[in-house]
Amino acid sequence: MGDPLKLRLKELIIRTLKLEGVQAGDLRDDAPLFGSGLDLDSIDALELVVSLEKEYGIKIASSEESRQALASIDHLAEFIRTRAAKERVGS
Repeated sequence: MGDPLKLRLKELIIRTLKLEGVQAGDLRDDAPLFGSGLDLDSIDALELVVSLEKEYGIKIASSEESRQALASIDHLAEFIRTRAAKERVGS
């Protein structure tokens, strides 16, 4: 069984960035979100950070922190687990 947080993150990414034709199962947990992965850009990153902050009540304070957190679904899930209230994470 997959990680429920990672599934929710994939769905949030798809919804926030309006990735047409992309399903949660298409996104690998360890694939880069920027560059060779989903090929997201800085505007995508900003939209994603705003959605994550609203959804999980976290604060991503700097561009370096954002770069590290958004490296992959795996990194993002770990970042949220260490900073969000447990009831918001759901796993």
